Amino acid sequence: MVSVLQNVAIDCADAYELARFWSGVTGRPIDPDARPGDRETQVLLAEGPVLYFNQVPEAKTIKNRIHLCLRPETSREQEVERLLGLGATFVTDQRNPDGSGWAVLADPEGNEFCVLRSESDRAAT
Repeated sequence: MVSVLQNVAIDCADAYELARFWSGVTGRPIDPDARPGDRETQVLLAEGPVLYFNQVPEAKTIKNRIHLCLRPETSREQEVERLLGLGATFVTDQRNPDGSGWAVLADPEGNEFCVLRSESDRAAT
């Protein structure tokens, strides 16, 4: 017997607003029953588990122990710019001169995530 991964839970101060950000990142909808002020909601991904946002009283204080890694459909550089426009912040640059590596960004509540090279970026190198 095995367990099936149901969701990836993200603690946050404002579940609805953070879900809105991640809905924009993924291009996937927020649960249709979700409303501003809800203590929990989710983004319904096309495949696999959902992103589940749970309001908690304490603020984030340290680096994430688990984070999301995104592989964009466009180039990594275009996606980094798009995500910054959605409200992400740039954390650290792990990109290498040969095109390998990744960029570390944070969502509006400071949760780090990585933007990897796209398939087209990988094919070009």
